[in-house]
Amino acid sequence: MFSQVLIKVIGLIYKWYLTNKEGFGDRGNAIYSAGFSIYALLLTLSSTGVPNAVAKLVSERSAKGDYRGAHRIFKIALATFSIIGLGGTLILFFGAKYISNNLLEIPEAELSLVSLSPAIFFVTIISVFRGFFNGRETMKATANSQVIEQIFKTVFTILIVEFIAICSGSNTIIMAAGANLATTFAIITSFLYLYMYYAMRRKDLAKEIVSSKSYNTRSLLGTVKKILFVSIPMSLSAILGSINRNIDSMTVVRGLKKFMTEEKAIKQYGILSGKVDTLISLPLSFNIAFATTLVPSITSAKAIGDNKTIEKRIRFSLLITILIGLPCMVGMIIFSNQILRLLFPNAPDGGIIFSVSTISIIFIILEQTVNGALQGIGKIITPAIALLIGVCIKLIINLTLIPLQQVGIIGASIGTIMCHAISFAIGFKVLRKNIKLHLKFSTFVLKPIIATIIMSICSYSIFIILNDIVLEKLSIIISIIVAIITYTVSIILLKIFTEEEIFMLPCGNKVYKFLKNMRLYAKP
Repeated sequence: MFSQVLIKVIGLIYKWYLTNKEGFGDRGNAIYSAGFSIYALLLTLSSTGVPNAVAKLVSERSAKGDYRGAHRIFKIALATFSIIGLGGTLILFFGAKYISNNLLEIPEAELSLVSLSPAIFFVTIISVFRGFFNGRETMKATANSQVIEQIFKTVFTILIVEFIAICSGSNTIIMAAGANLATTFAIITSFLYLYMYYAMRRKDLAKEIVSSKSYNTRSLLGTVKKILFVSIPMSLSAILGSINRNIDSMTVVRGLKKFMTEEKAIKQYGILSGKVDTLISLPLSFNIAFATTLVPSITSAKAIGDNKTIEKRIRFSLLITILIGLPCMVGMIIFSNQILRLLFPNAPDGGIIFSVSTISIIFIILEQTVNGALQGIGKIITPAIALLIGVCIKLIINLTLIPLQQVGIIGASIGTIMCHAISFAIGFKVLRKNIKLHLKFSTFVLKPIIATIIMSICSYSIFIILNDIVLEKLSIIISIIVAIITYTVSIILLKIFTEEEIFMLPCGNKVYKFLKNMRLYAKP
Protein backbone atom coordinates (compact mmCIF):
# COMPACT_ATOMS: atom_id res chain seq x y z
CA MET A 1 0.00 0.00 0.00
CA PHE A 2 2.80 2.40 0.93
CA SER A 3 4.61 1.66 -2.34
CA GLN A 4 1.45 2.32 -4.37
CA VAL A 5 0.83 5.63 -2.62
CA LEU A 6 4.45 6.63 -3.17
CA ILE A 7 4.21 5.61 -6.83
CA LYS A 8 1.14 7.79 -7.39
CA VAL A 9 2.68 10.76 -5.59
CA ILE A 10 5.88 10.46 -7.64
CA GLY A 11 3.78 9.98 -10.79
CA LEU A 12 1.90 13.15 -9.97
CA ILE A 13 5.22 15.00 -9.98
CA TYR A 14 6.01 14.23 -13.62
CA LYS A 15 2.38 14.81 -14.64
CA TRP A 16 2.55 18.16 -12.89
CA TYR A 17 5.81 18.92 -14.68
CA LEU A 18 4.50 17.95 -18.13
CA THR A 19 1.17 19.75 -17.80
CA ASN A 20 2.82 22.98 -16.65
CA LYS A 21 5.72 22.70 -19.13
CA GLU A 22 5.69 25.40 -21.80
CA GLY A 23 4.77 23.84 -25.14
CA PHE A 24 3.25 20.70 -23.56
CA GLY A 25 0.07 21.42 -21.57
CA ASP A 26 -3.28 19.79 -22.38
CA ARG A 27 -2.36 19.23 -26.06
CA GLY A 28 0.82 17.40 -25.08
CA ASN A 29 -1.16 15.33 -22.55
CA ALA A 30 -3.56 14.32 -25.31
CA ILE A 31 -0.74 13.10 -27.59
CA TYR A 32 1.08 11.43 -24.69
CA SER A 33 -2.06 9.73 -23.34
CA ALA A 34 -3.33 8.62 -26.76
CA GLY A 35 -0.07 6.79 -27.42
CA PHE A 36 0.08 5.42 -23.90
CA SER A 37 -3.51 4.10 -24.03
CA ILE A 38 -2.77 1.92 -27.07
CA TYR A 39 0.47 0.74 -25.46
CA ALA A 40 -1.50 -0.11 -22.31
CA LEU A 41 -3.97 -2.17 -24.32
CA LEU A 42 -1.25 -4.28 -25.96
CA LEU A 43 0.52 -4.49 -22.62
CA THR A 44 -2.67 -5.77 -21.02
CA LEU A 45 -3.11 -8.38 -23.74
CA SER A 46 0.38 -9.70 -23.10
CA SER A 47 0.90 -9.35 -19.37
CA THR A 48 -1.61 -7.64 -17.07
CA GLY A 49 -3.42 -10.77 -15.89
CA VAL A 50 -0.13 -12.58 -15.45
CA PRO A 51 0.89 -11.45 -11.91
CA ASN A 52 -2.37 -12.59 -10.31
CA ALA A 53 -2.47 -15.79 -12.37
CA VAL A 54 1.10 -16.77 -11.51
CA ALA A 55 0.54 -15.71 -7.88
CA LYS A 56 -2.57 -17.89 -7.68
CA LEU A 57 -0.85 -20.99 -9.11
CA VAL A 58 2.35 -20.51 -7.10
CA SER A 59 0.44 -19.97 -3.83
CA GLU A 60 -1.60 -23.14 -4.44
CA ARG A 61 1.57 -25.23 -4.86
CA SER A 62 3.41 -23.51 -1.99
CA ALA A 63 0.48 -23.97 0.43
CA LYS A 64 0.78 -27.73 -0.13
CA GLY A 65 4.58 -27.75 0.20
CA ASP A 66 5.21 -28.35 -3.50
CA TYR A 67 7.95 -25.75 -3.97
CA ARG A 68 9.40 -27.63 -6.94
CA GLY A 69 6.06 -27.37 -8.74
CA ALA A 70 5.74 -23.68 -7.83
CA HIS A 71 9.17 -22.88 -9.28
CA ARG A 72 8.45 -24.93 -12.39
CA ILE A 73 5.30 -22.89 -13.00
CA PHE A 74 7.40 -19.72 -12.73
CA LYS A 75 9.99 -20.86 -15.29
CA ILE A 76 7.41 -22.06 -17.81
CA ALA A 77 5.38 -18.84 -17.40
CA LEU A 78 8.54 -16.80 -17.94
CA ALA A 79 9.27 -18.52 -21.25
CA THR A 80 5.65 -18.44 -22.42
CA PHE A 81 4.98 -14.78 -21.77
CA SER A 82 8.38 -13.65 -23.07
CA ILE A 83 7.25 -14.88 -26.49
CA ILE A 84 3.86 -13.21 -26.12
CA GLY A 85 5.48 -9.96 -25.00
CA LEU A 86 7.82 -9.93 -27.97
CA GLY A 87 4.78 -10.26 -30.26
CA GLY A 88 3.18 -7.23 -28.60
CA THR A 89 6.35 -5.19 -29.07
CA LEU A 90 6.52 -5.98 -32.78
CA ILE A 91 2.83 -5.18 -33.33
CA LEU A 92 3.17 -1.76 -31.70
CA PHE A 93 6.45 -0.90 -33.45
CA PHE A 94 5.35 -1.78 -36.99
CA GLY A 95 1.71 -0.74 -36.55
CA ALA A 96 2.34 2.67 -34.98
CA LYS A 97 1.52 4.69 -38.11
CA TYR A 98 -1.74 2.85 -38.84
CA ILE A 99 -2.91 3.01 -35.21
CA SER A 100 -2.23 6.73 -34.80
CA ASN A 101 -3.77 7.74 -38.15
CA ASN A 102 -6.79 5.41 -38.32
CA LEU A 103 -7.73 4.32 -34.80
CA LEU A 104 -6.85 7.39 -32.77
CA GLU A 105 -7.14 10.04 -35.48
CA ILE A 106 -4.20 11.72 -33.73
CA PRO A 107 -1.28 11.32 -36.20
CA GLU A 108 1.05 13.12 -33.78
CA ALA A 109 0.96 10.01 -31.51
CA GLU A 110 2.94 7.80 -33.95
CA LEU A 111 6.37 8.61 -32.52
CA SER A 112 5.06 8.05 -28.98
CA LEU A 113 3.87 4.56 -29.92
CA VAL A 114 7.24 3.65 -31.43
CA SER A 115 9.11 4.83 -28.33
CA LEU A 116 6.89 2.69 -26.08
CA SER A 117 7.06 -0.53 -28.11
CA PRO A 118 10.14 -2.13 -26.41
CA ALA A 119 8.51 -1.70 -23.00
CA ILE A 120 5.88 -4.37 -23.70
CA PHE A 121 8.48 -7.16 -23.86
CA PHE A 122 10.13 -6.14 -20.58
CA VAL A 123 6.87 -5.55 -18.69
CA THR A 124 5.69 -9.04 -19.63
CA ILE A 125 8.78 -10.57 -18.02
CA ILE A 126 8.43 -8.25 -15.02
CA SER A 127 4.83 -9.41 -14.55
CA VAL A 128 5.90 -13.05 -14.21
CA PHE A 129 8.58 -12.18 -11.63
CA ARG A 130 6.08 -10.11 -9.61
CA GLY A 131 3.50 -12.88 -9.76
CA PHE A 132 6.04 -15.43 -8.52
CA PHE A 133 7.03 -13.32 -5.51
CA ASN A 134 3.42 -12.32 -4.77
CA GLY A 135 2.44 -15.99 -4.74
CA ARG A 136 5.12 -16.57 -2.12
CA GLU A 137 3.69 -13.55 -0.23
CA THR A 138 6.99 -11.71 -0.69
CA MET A 139 5.43 -8.36 -1.51
CA LYS A 140 8.70 -6.48 -1.02
CA ALA A 141 9.98 -7.41 -4.49
CA THR A 142 6.90 -6.06 -6.25
CA ALA A 143 6.73 -2.94 -4.07
CA ASN A 144 10.40 -2.05 -4.52
CA SER A 145 10.38 -2.67 -8.28
CA GLN A 146 7.32 -0.47 -8.73
CA VAL A 147 8.81 2.37 -6.71
CA ILE A 148 12.12 2.11 -8.59
CA GLU A 149 10.25 2.15 -11.89
CA GLN A 150 8.28 5.25 -10.98
CA ILE A 151 11.27 7.14 -9.58
CA PHE A 152 13.30 6.53 -12.72
CA LYS A 153 10.30 7.30 -14.89
CA THR A 154 9.96 10.70 -13.24
CA VAL A 155 13.68 11.46 -13.44
CA PHE A 156 14.01 10.26 -17.04
CA THR A 157 10.87 12.15 -18.08
CA ILE A 158 12.14 15.48 -16.75
CA LEU A 159 15.66 15.01 -18.15
CA ILE A 160 14.59 13.79 -21.60
CA VAL A 161 11.78 16.33 -22.07
CA GLU A 162 14.03 19.19 -20.93
CA PHE A 163 16.74 18.06 -23.38
CA ILE A 164 14.22 17.76 -26.23
CA ALA A 165 12.67 21.13 -25.40
CA ILE A 166 16.08 22.81 -25.69
CA CYS A 167 17.03 21.00 -28.90
CA SER A 168 13.65 21.20 -30.69
CA GLY A 169 12.36 24.54 -29.49
CA SER A 170 9.64 22.95 -27.31
CA ASN A 171 8.16 20.75 -30.06
CA THR A 172 5.09 19.20 -28.41
CA ILE A 173 5.08 16.02 -30.52
CA ILE A 174 8.73 15.18 -29.86
CA MET A 175 8.42 16.06 -26.17
CA ALA A 176 5.43 13.68 -25.83
CA ALA A 177 7.45 10.93 -27.51
CA GLY A 178 10.36 11.65 -25.17
CA ALA A 179 8.09 11.36 -22.14
CA ASN A 180 6.96 7.94 -23.35
CA LEU A 181 10.55 6.91 -24.07
CA ALA A 182 11.28 7.65 -20.41
CA THR A 183 8.67 5.00 -19.53
CA THR A 184 10.57 2.41 -21.57
CA PHE A 185 13.89 3.21 -19.87
CA ALA A 186 12.27 3.08 -16.41
CA ILE A 187 10.68 -0.31 -17.11
CA ILE A 188 14.05 -1.74 -18.17
CA THR A 189 15.51 -0.48 -14.87
CA SER A 190 12.72 -2.21 -12.93
CA PHE A 191 13.39 -5.47 -14.81
CA LEU A 192 17.09 -5.34 -13.89
CA TYR A 193 16.20 -4.90 -10.20
CA LEU A 194 13.81 -7.88 -10.19
CA TYR A 195 16.31 -10.10 -11.97
CA MET A 196 19.01 -9.25 -9.41
CA TYR A 197 16.53 -9.78 -6.55
CA TYR A 198 15.74 -13.24 -7.91
CA ALA A 199 19.39 -14.10 -8.59
CA MET A 200 20.39 -13.26 -5.01
CA ARG A 201 17.81 -15.76 -3.69
CA ARG A 202 18.61 -18.70 -5.94
CA LYS A 203 20.34 -20.63 -3.13
CA ASP A 204 17.33 -20.31 -0.81
CA LEU A 205 15.00 -21.33 -3.62
CA ALA A 206 17.20 -24.35 -4.34
CA LYS A 207 16.96 -25.45 -0.68
CA GLU A 208 13.16 -25.17 -0.82
CA ILE A 209 13.03 -27.25 -3.98
CA VAL A 210 15.14 -30.00 -2.36
CA SER A 211 12.79 -30.10 0.66
CA SER A 212 9.69 -30.01 -1.59
CA LYS A 213 6.96 -32.58 -1.13
CA SER A 214 6.38 -34.88 -4.08
CA TYR A 215 3.32 -34.27 -6.22
CA ASN A 216 2.30 -35.38 -9.68
CA THR A 217 3.87 -33.00 -12.19
CA ARG A 218 2.03 -31.87 -15.29
CA SER A 219 3.69 -32.09 -18.68
CA LEU A 220 5.20 -28.96 -20.20
CA LEU A 221 2.23 -28.48 -22.51
CA GLY A 222 -0.20 -29.18 -19.67
CA THR A 223 1.47 -26.56 -17.47
CA VAL A 224 1.35 -23.98 -20.26
CA LYS A 225 -2.36 -24.71 -20.75
CA LYS A 226 -2.97 -24.36 -17.01
CA ILE A 227 -1.15 -21.03 -16.85
CA LEU A 228 -3.06 -19.69 -19.86
CA PHE A 229 -6.33 -21.12 -18.54
CA VAL A 230 -5.92 -19.10 -15.35
CA SER A 231 -4.22 -16.00 -16.78
CA ILE A 232 -6.52 -15.41 -19.76
CA PRO A 233 -9.73 -15.01 -17.72
CA MET A 234 -7.85 -12.85 -15.21
CA SER A 235 -6.42 -10.81 -18.08
CA LEU A 236 -9.87 -10.29 -19.57
CA SER A 237 -10.85 -7.88 -16.81
CA ALA A 238 -7.66 -5.89 -17.29
CA ILE A 239 -8.02 -6.05 -21.07
CA LEU A 240 -11.56 -4.74 -20.85
CA GLY A 241 -10.38 -2.03 -18.44
CA SER A 242 -7.79 -0.98 -21.02
CA ILE A 243 -10.40 -1.10 -23.78
CA ASN A 244 -12.57 1.04 -21.54
CA ARG A 245 -9.83 3.72 -21.49
CA ASN A 246 -9.31 3.36 -25.23
CA ILE A 247 -13.01 4.00 -25.79
CA ASP A 248 -12.33 7.56 -24.64
CA SER A 249 -9.23 7.89 -26.82
CA MET A 250 -11.20 6.74 -29.88
CA THR A 251 -14.53 8.50 -29.25
CA VAL A 252 -13.87 11.77 -27.43
CA VAL A 253 -11.99 13.64 -30.17
CA ARG A 254 -14.27 12.16 -32.87
CA GLY A 255 -17.41 13.18 -30.99
CA LEU A 256 -16.25 16.64 -29.98
CA LYS A 257 -15.23 17.50 -33.55
CA LYS A 258 -18.94 17.49 -34.40
CA PHE A 259 -19.28 20.94 -32.84
CA MET A 260 -15.74 22.27 -32.14
CA THR A 261 -12.36 22.50 -33.87
CA GLU A 262 -9.92 19.56 -33.80
CA GLU A 263 -7.42 21.53 -31.72
CA LYS A 264 -10.01 22.28 -29.03
CA ALA A 265 -11.22 18.67 -29.09
CA ILE A 266 -7.68 17.38 -28.54
CA LYS A 267 -7.22 19.77 -25.60
CA GLN A 268 -10.49 18.56 -24.05
CA TYR A 269 -9.27 14.98 -24.32
CA GLY A 270 -5.96 16.09 -22.79
CA ILE A 271 -7.81 17.47 -19.76
CA LEU A 272 -9.64 14.18 -19.26
CA SER A 273 -6.71 11.82 -19.87
CA GLY A 274 -3.87 13.92 -18.54
CA LYS A 275 -5.22 15.59 -15.40
CA VAL A 276 -8.57 14.07 -14.42
CA ASP A 277 -7.65 10.41 -14.90
CA THR A 278 -4.36 10.95 -13.06
CA LEU A 279 -6.05 12.49 -10.02
CA ILE A 280 -8.85 9.93 -9.95
CA SER A 281 -6.29 7.11 -9.89
CA LEU A 282 -4.72 8.42 -6.67
CA PRO A 283 -7.30 6.88 -4.27
CA LEU A 284 -7.00 3.57 -6.11
CA SER A 285 -3.35 3.37 -5.07
CA PHE A 286 -4.38 3.13 -1.41
CA ASN A 287 -6.65 0.21 -2.18
CA ILE A 288 -4.71 -1.78 -4.81
CA ALA A 289 -2.59 -3.48 -2.13
CA PHE A 290 -5.68 -5.00 -0.49
CA ALA A 291 -7.10 -6.16 -3.83
CA THR A 292 -3.73 -7.62 -4.89
CA THR A 293 -3.06 -9.53 -1.68
CA LEU A 294 -6.61 -10.89 -1.60
CA VAL A 295 -5.89 -13.24 -4.52
CA PRO A 296 -3.05 -15.33 -3.04
CA SER A 297 -4.30 -15.07 0.57
CA ILE A 298 -7.81 -16.27 -0.29
CA THR A 299 -6.45 -18.89 -2.69
CA SER A 300 -4.19 -20.39 -0.02
CA ALA A 301 -7.02 -20.31 2.53
CA LYS A 302 -9.34 -22.02 0.08
CA ALA A 303 -6.71 -24.67 -0.69
CA ILE A 304 -6.85 -25.82 2.96
CA GLY A 305 -10.61 -25.25 3.36
CA ASP A 306 -10.39 -22.27 5.75
CA ASN A 307 -13.68 -20.52 4.91
CA LYS A 308 -13.65 -18.41 8.07
CA THR A 309 -10.40 -16.71 7.02
CA ILE A 310 -11.77 -16.13 3.52
CA GLU A 311 -14.85 -14.32 4.86
CA LYS A 312 -12.84 -12.31 7.39
CA ARG A 313 -10.32 -11.08 4.80
CA ILE A 314 -12.97 -10.16 2.23
CA ARG A 315 -15.07 -8.31 4.81
CA PHE A 316 -12.05 -6.39 6.11
CA SER A 317 -10.90 -5.44 2.60
CA LEU A 318 -14.37 -4.20 1.64
CA LEU A 319 -14.51 -2.04 4.77
CA ILE A 320 -11.10 -0.53 4.03
CA THR A 321 -12.17 0.09 0.44
CA ILE A 322 -15.27 2.03 1.48
CA LEU A 323 -13.33 4.05 4.05
CA ILE A 324 -10.78 5.00 1.39
CA GLY A 325 -13.09 5.64 -1.56
CA LEU A 326 -15.91 7.62 0.04
CA PRO A 327 -13.93 10.58 1.51
CA CYS A 328 -11.68 10.81 -1.56
CA MET A 329 -14.70 11.02 -3.84
CA VAL A 330 -16.50 13.68 -1.77
CA GLY A 331 -13.34 15.69 -1.10
CA MET A 332 -12.42 15.87 -4.78
CA ILE A 333 -15.95 16.92 -5.71
CA ILE A 334 -15.95 19.75 -3.15
CA PHE A 335 -12.46 21.05 -4.00
CA SER A 336 -12.24 20.14 -7.70
CA ASN A 337 -11.43 23.62 -9.04
CA GLN A 338 -9.08 24.43 -6.16
CA ILE A 339 -7.12 21.17 -6.62
CA LEU A 340 -6.63 21.83 -10.34
CA ARG A 341 -5.46 25.40 -9.70
CA LEU A 342 -3.11 24.14 -6.98
CA LEU A 343 -1.49 21.40 -9.05
CA PHE A 344 -1.73 22.80 -12.57
CA PRO A 345 -1.52 26.60 -12.33
CA ASN A 346 -0.50 26.92 -16.00
CA ALA A 347 -3.39 24.70 -17.20
CA PRO A 348 -6.18 24.76 -14.55
CA ASP A 349 -9.16 24.08 -16.86
CA GLY A 350 -11.45 21.11 -16.32
CA GLY A 351 -13.20 21.64 -12.97
CA ILE A 352 -16.61 20.38 -14.11
CA ILE A 353 -15.12 17.36 -15.89
CA PHE A 354 -13.14 16.54 -12.75
CA SER A 355 -16.16 16.89 -10.45
CA VAL A 356 -18.38 14.58 -12.49
CA SER A 357 -15.63 12.03 -13.17
CA THR A 358 -14.81 11.82 -9.46
CA ILE A 359 -18.14 10.08 -8.77
CA SER A 360 -16.71 6.98 -10.44
CA ILE A 361 -14.07 6.56 -7.70
CA ILE A 362 -16.30 4.72 -5.24
CA PHE A 363 -17.47 2.23 -7.89
CA ILE A 364 -14.01 1.63 -9.36
CA ILE A 365 -12.43 1.06 -5.97
CA LEU A 366 -15.18 -1.33 -4.81
CA GLU A 367 -15.01 -3.17 -8.12
CA GLN A 368 -11.25 -3.53 -7.62
CA THR A 369 -11.66 -5.29 -4.26
CA VAL A 370 -14.60 -7.46 -5.33
CA ASN A 371 -12.66 -8.66 -8.38
CA GLY A 372 -9.71 -9.63 -6.18
CA ALA A 373 -12.03 -11.64 -3.95
CA LEU A 374 -13.74 -13.33 -6.90
CA GLN A 375 -10.41 -14.32 -8.44
CA GLY A 376 -9.24 -15.69 -5.10
CA ILE A 377 -12.25 -18.01 -4.71
CA GLY A 378 -11.88 -19.24 -8.29
CA LYS A 379 -14.58 -17.13 -10.02
CA ILE A 380 -12.00 -15.74 -12.43
CA ILE A 381 -14.35 -15.24 -15.39
CA THR A 382 -17.02 -13.28 -13.47
CA PRO A 383 -15.11 -9.94 -13.29
CA ALA A 384 -14.54 -10.10 -17.04
CA ILE A 385 -18.21 -10.70 -17.81
CA ALA A 386 -19.29 -7.91 -15.45
CA LEU A 387 -16.85 -5.42 -16.94
CA LEU A 388 -17.73 -6.45 -20.51
CA ILE A 389 -21.33 -5.43 -19.85
CA GLY A 390 -20.12 -2.16 -18.31
CA VAL A 391 -17.79 -1.41 -21.22
CA CYS A 392 -20.57 -1.98 -23.77
CA ILE A 393 -22.78 0.45 -21.88
CA LYS A 394 -19.97 3.03 -21.75
CA LEU A 395 -19.42 2.76 -25.49
CA ILE A 396 -23.12 3.39 -26.14
CA ILE A 397 -23.17 6.36 -23.74
CA ASN A 398 -20.01 7.87 -25.26
CA LEU A 399 -21.28 7.58 -28.81
CA THR A 400 -24.66 9.03 -27.81
CA LEU A 401 -23.75 11.87 -25.44
CA ILE A 402 -20.33 13.21 -26.48
CA PRO A 403 -21.51 14.53 -29.91
CA LEU A 404 -24.25 16.53 -28.14
CA GLN A 405 -23.04 20.10 -27.65
CA GLN A 406 -25.01 20.41 -24.39
CA VAL A 407 -23.11 17.45 -22.89
CA GLY A 408 -19.80 17.11 -24.75
CA ILE A 409 -16.92 15.50 -22.89
CA ILE A 410 -19.05 15.11 -19.73
CA GLY A 411 -20.63 12.21 -21.63
CA ALA A 412 -17.34 10.30 -21.28
CA SER A 413 -17.42 10.87 -17.51
CA ILE A 414 -21.04 9.65 -17.30
CA GLY A 415 -20.10 6.60 -19.34
CA THR A 416 -17.26 5.74 -16.96
CA ILE A 417 -19.51 6.08 -13.90
CA MET A 418 -22.18 3.80 -15.35
CA CYS A 419 -19.60 1.28 -16.58
CA HIS A 420 -18.04 0.70 -13.17
CA ALA A 421 -21.29 0.98 -11.20
CA ILE A 422 -22.84 -1.84 -13.23
CA SER A 423 -19.65 -3.93 -13.18
CA PHE A 424 -19.39 -3.63 -9.39
CA ALA A 425 -23.08 -4.48 -8.85
CA ILE A 426 -22.80 -7.69 -10.92
CA GLY A 427 -19.54 -8.79 -9.28
CA PHE A 428 -20.80 -8.10 -5.77
CA LYS A 429 -23.99 -10.07 -6.36
CA VAL A 430 -21.99 -13.11 -7.51
CA LEU A 431 -19.64 -12.77 -4.53
CA ARG A 432 -22.56 -12.74 -2.07
CA LYS A 433 -23.94 -15.90 -3.67
CA ASN A 434 -20.67 -17.76 -3.10
CA ILE A 435 -19.49 -16.31 0.22
CA LYS A 436 -21.69 -15.61 3.23
CA LEU A 437 -20.67 -12.07 4.10
CA HIS A 438 -22.14 -10.51 7.23
CA LEU A 439 -22.02 -6.83 6.33
CA LYS A 440 -23.68 -4.58 8.91
CA PHE A 441 -25.41 -1.55 7.39
CA SER A 442 -24.21 0.70 10.21
CA THR A 443 -20.57 -0.35 9.83
CA PHE A 444 -20.30 -0.44 6.05
CA VAL A 445 -22.66 2.39 5.05
CA LEU A 446 -24.02 4.60 7.84
CA LYS A 447 -20.88 5.26 9.88
CA PRO A 448 -18.61 5.89 6.86
CA ILE A 449 -21.14 8.39 5.51
CA ILE A 450 -21.34 10.17 8.89
CA ALA A 451 -17.53 10.35 9.10
CA THR A 452 -17.38 11.73 5.54
CA ILE A 453 -20.03 14.39 6.29
CA ILE A 454 -18.14 15.51 9.41
CA MET A 455 -14.92 15.68 7.39
CA SER A 456 -16.58 17.67 4.60
CA ILE A 457 -18.19 20.24 6.90
CA CYS A 458 -15.01 20.83 8.88
CA SER A 459 -12.63 21.06 5.92
CA TYR A 460 -14.89 23.27 3.79
CA SER A 461 -15.58 25.58 6.75
CA ILE A 462 -11.84 25.98 7.32
CA PHE A 463 -11.37 26.72 3.62
CA ILE A 464 -14.07 29.42 3.59
CA ILE A 465 -12.57 31.07 6.69
CA LEU A 466 -8.95 30.95 5.50
CA ASN A 467 -9.61 31.84 1.87
CA ASP A 468 -10.24 35.48 2.82
CA ILE A 469 -7.13 35.58 5.02
CA VAL A 470 -4.37 33.69 3.17
CA LEU A 471 -3.61 32.59 -0.40
CA GLU A 472 -5.97 30.00 -1.89
CA LYS A 473 -3.15 27.48 -2.32
CA LEU A 474 -2.30 27.59 1.36
CA SER A 475 -5.93 27.48 2.45
CA ILE A 476 -6.66 24.38 0.32
CA ILE A 477 -3.58 22.59 1.68
CA ILE A 478 -4.62 23.34 5.27
CA SER A 479 -8.20 22.26 4.48
CA ILE A 480 -6.99 18.91 3.11
CA ILE A 481 -4.88 18.34 6.24
CA VAL A 482 -7.91 19.16 8.42
CA ALA A 483 -10.01 16.74 6.35
CA ILE A 484 -7.56 13.89 6.94
CA ILE A 485 -7.38 14.56 10.69
CA THR A 486 -11.12 14.96 11.23
CA TYR A 487 -11.91 11.87 9.14
CA THR A 488 -9.42 9.73 11.06
CA VAL A 489 -10.75 10.96 14.41
CA SER A 490 -14.33 10.33 13.27
CA ILE A 491 -13.49 6.72 12.30
CA ILE A 492 -11.98 6.15 15.75
CA LEU A 493 -14.83 7.78 17.70
CA LEU A 494 -17.48 5.94 15.69
CA LYS A 495 -15.60 2.66 16.37
CA ILE A 496 -15.97 1.47 12.80
CA PHE A 497 -13.17 -1.09 13.31
CA THR A 498 -13.43 -3.96 15.74
CA GLU A 499 -10.45 -4.82 17.97
CA GLU A 500 -9.55 -7.73 15.69
CA GLU A 501 -9.67 -5.52 12.59
CA ILE A 502 -7.37 -2.95 14.19
CA PHE A 503 -4.72 -5.65 14.57
CA MET A 504 -5.09 -6.37 10.82
CA LEU A 505 -4.07 -2.80 9.98
CA PRO A 506 -0.43 -1.88 9.27
CA CYS A 507 1.27 -1.39 12.67
CA GLY A 508 -1.99 -2.65 14.21
CA ASN A 509 -0.43 -3.54 17.57
CA LYS A 510 0.88 -0.02 18.08
CA VAL A 511 -2.40 1.52 16.90
CA TYR A 512 -4.42 -0.61 19.31
CA LYS A 513 -2.06 0.14 22.19
CA PHE A 514 -2.47 3.89 21.56
CA LEU A 515 -6.28 3.63 21.37
CA LYS A 516 -6.39 1.53 24.52
CA ASN A 517 -4.28 4.10 26.38
CA MET A 518 -6.74 6.74 25.20
CA ARG A 519 -9.51 4.51 26.64
CA LEU A 520 -11.24 4.33 23.27
CA TYR A 521 -11.09 0.53 23.12
CA ALA A 522 -11.32 -1.94 25.96
CA LYS A 523 -8.87 -4.82 26.22
CA PRO A 524 -10.22 -7.75 24.11
